[in-house]
Amino acid sequence: MALSQGNGSFTGRPETHAFAGFLFDLDGTIINTTDAITQHWQKIGAELGVSPSEILHRSRGRRSIDTLRLYDASKANWEYVQQIESLIPPLYGSTAREIPGARPLLESLREANAPWALVTSCTRALVTGWLDLLDLPAPPVSVAAEDVAAGKPDPACYRLGRERIGLGAEGARVLVVEDAPAGVRAGKGAGCAVLGLATTHGVEALRDAGADWVVEDLSCVKVGGKGEDGWGILMEKMWVGKD
Repeated sequence: MALSQGNGSFTGRPETHAFAGFLFDLDGTIINTTDAITQHWQKIGAELGVSPSEILHRSRGRRSIDTLRLYDASKANWEYVQQIESLIPPLYGSTAREIPGARPLLESLREANAPWALVTSCTRALVTGWLDLLDLPAPPVSVAAEDVAAGKPDPACYRLGRERIGLGAEGARVLVVEDAPAGVRAGKGAGCAVLGLATTHGVEALRDAGADWVVEDLSCVKVGGKGEDGWGILMEKMWVGKD
């Protein structure tokens, strides 16, 4: 369900736009793991002697390796980060839920043979753990936390995502789907159009970050047929602000 919003409503007329490829964030876009991640960081915070509220606040929008660097540089290495993130689905996965519309949308892209990938701040171990736990369609390619030197809002992750789906050339129309302002900025910085989902952040924060459109969740997004410019994407119930 979308967050409570202010001056406007999700009543925009349906629009269809064509794209040659698609890049999705994972947490907050495909799945909701808020409770699981909260429990995880509370445990790590206790081990580090950091208050739960502080470590939760400072971990938002950061890769785990970047958060750990703030408190204990000895733990800011990929071996440790992959190990602790691999434990999140088996320990706390009972609280994870699919974002509405995620499964049918990903299945439609797979059936259409459209180029798509996940671009996430999770490690590859955590990505695999969540997809396996929820039995969601796995992407042909992905970009995980280990693949780039800097996390979102740095656009390197989405630039790499474009390359991995074969659409790195300037001018190729690629759609990024994101729930967080940092991810929206990363997508725009990589030269992509961005669809914001109001699942974890307010509409204004997403629009201020540069989102081209905002909808409640993936139940408002449908895959159509392929034309000269790519696959048609129907967006319904888009956010419309009030004057």
